[in-house]
Amino acid sequence: MADTVLFEFLHTEMVAELWAHDPDPGPGVSAGSCGEEAGATTGQKMSLSVLEGMGFRVGQALGERLPRETLAFREELDVLKFLCKDLWVAVFQKQMDSLRTNHQGTYVLQDNSFPLLLPMASGLQYLEEAPKFLAFTCGLLRGALCTLGIESVVTASVAALPVCKFQVVIPKS
Repeated sequence: MADTVLFEFLHTEMVAELWAHDPDPGPGVSAGSCGEEAGATTGQKMSLSVLEGMGFRVGQALGERLPRETLAFREELDVLKFLCKDLWVAVFQKQMDSLRTNHQGTYVLQDNSFPLLLPMASGLQYLEEAPKFLAFTCGLLRGALCTLGIESVVTASVAALPVCKFQVVIPKS
């Protein structure tokens, strides 16, 4: 229980810290409202990238440690099931609610009460703020998959709080 609260607080503070700083538009961006918007967009993308990178590294570490007790994974679906059950329990103390696939390398993982979105689930006014709270988790999933030998692209979407869908696309090689 205490681990959950500490993780949620740490995650909230990481997001707040990365969004608190005024982004430096960098060289070549002119001053004025257009430049400020471009700088803000660049800063937000950089913040998302930093959060995703942090999650990636944590996912790599968890991908190395957690599957020690399990047998070798035979196919992609087994790895995704591992993420939905074991990894999700290790991080969020609950299993993912559903896993769907089209059997062509696209998987949709759905959590109907995503713990990092629960504090803001009281109203629609926070819906546009949700993506910055999902970047770390996208990186976490991608990092774990990478460690388990699967290159992927992970995106998240929120239609209604606190329901969250993670789409994992595994390119065929």
